[in-house]
Amino acid sequence: MSIPTFRMAAVRTPSGPDSIEIVDVPVVEPGPGEVRVRIAAAPVNPVDLAVARGLFHAMGLVNQPERTGLGWDFAGTVVAAGPGVDLAPGARVAGLVDGFDRDFGTYAEQLVVRACDVAVVPDGLDLTAASTVPLNGLAAAQIVDLLGDAPSDGDRLLVTGAAGAVGGYVVSLARDRGWQVTGLARAEDEEFVRGLGAEFTTHAEPGWDAVADGAALQEQGLALVRDGGIFVGVQPSAKPAAERGITVQVVVTRPDGARLGGLLARAAAGELPTRVHAVMPLDRVAEAHRAMAKGGVRGRYVLKP
Repeated sequence: MSIPTFRMAAVRTPSGPDSIEIVDVPVVEPGPGEVRVRIAAAPVNPVDLAVARGLFHAMGLVNQPERTGLGWDFAGTVVAAGPGVDLAPGARVAGLVDGFDRDFGTYAEQLVVRACDVAVVPDGLDLTAASTVPLNGLAAAQIVDLLGDAPSDGDRLLVTGAAGAVGGYVVSLARDRGWQVTGLARAEDEEFVRGLGAEFTTHAEPGWDAVADGAALQEQGLALVRDGGIFVGVQPSAKPAAERGITVQVVVTRPDGARLGGLLARAAAGELPTRVHAVMPLDRVAEAHRAMAKGGVRGRYVLKP
């Protein structure tokens, strides 16, 4: 009797897009508190390119003897639920898996995840669009948590990379916490950034009360913060050193099904942008990685198993 399998993308010896393989792995049934999801869409994120390139292997953050899975966020349909789960088969969900050191990922036909890490996708939002929300939306929400409520005596926030996936969400969410937001981006992105309700600039002078560094400018971004201000970065492996009394924080994005549910509801209502550049079959994963590496695209390549 043959064991049922499914297809997933992984790297054994990471060296870029050409090292990505499609492999067959055994189907696993969900345990207590888990669901098995048939994946409909999995976005390609910058972190995936770094994993496939071997960046995190070189840093000692990955120790997988056989293969390393690719992909962080997804949307799909529940096909099986373990004990203690109130999600029925057929439920449309989206979610996030985190951490670098894993032999599975969302570039796959199926995935077993903790039910608390997924959220139901509202009826008005298609699964391809929904798949682009979890990683970038939760990163932005958790960046805004680190910023906190805007102080009454210093509420000027600069978001670098404001037209990017994370930055665009930060612009939208930070306004809820009282920040007066200005987005730093390229001139051709002005209409998009202003459409989120922010001021816009292509060149920022120092003196901001806070900087959310969506563009990963790092020390350049820190230099834009006034003495005693706040800086929130997006690269946990490279936190800038604090200086001039600045509070330096770095976001480490974590799954949060409850929080994701709210973000998906806002996306369905048109309050948060979902940007899909192109949908590609899983077999063309290397091509999607190469295309994304060229840059200049304001939406996600989304893989369809």
